[in-house]
Amino acid sequence: MALTWKDTEDIAIALMGKFPDTDPLTVRFMDLHRWVTELSDFADDPKASNESALEAIQMAWHDEYKNR
Repeated sequence: MALTWKDTEDIAIALMGKFPDTDPLTVRFMDLHRWVTELSDFADDPKASNESALEAIQMAWHDEYKNR
């Protein structure tokens, strides 16, 4: 399944799997953007992201991180 910027929850789960010990709130948006675009299933335009999309991903990832 190809991931896009709108797949917030799926991206968060993928990031949790790839970086299980990383507190998402410590990740800078520049790094978060790179990590998302480097996910093997990510297939969207890297330039199509914005601060709102990155913040939504970060918060969804934080929820996964808290509930692990």
